[in-house]
Amino acid sequence: MKKLLLLASLIILLGSGFCGSLLMNAMAEDKDGYQPVVFYKSVEISEGDTLWSIAEEYAPDLELNVFEYIECLKQMNRLDEDIIHAGRHLTVMYNGAVG
Repeated sequence: MKKLLLLASLIILLGSGFCGSLLMNAMAEDKDGYQPVVFYKSVEISEGDTLWSIAEEYAPDLELNVFEYIECLKQMNRLDEDIIHAGRHLTVMYNGAVG
């Protein structure tokens, strides 16, 4: 019984070490030296622009969906609603990858 328990413990220990090593290597892999860096800039809102159209332009670079990006825009710019006006400025975030 002790041998079986010892063998099971050894298998679990080695298995968890192996899986942990694979997980750490997968997390540490670098996509061709690519490191995403988020930058911010001010853009002037043009006639016909909407939060949706701005989000469609910038969200894919940040791997966010349009809804998530719009929420970020609203928080960053302290907007209570989805209405924006031409001629005003809006702070947007974008991916300025380094690598």
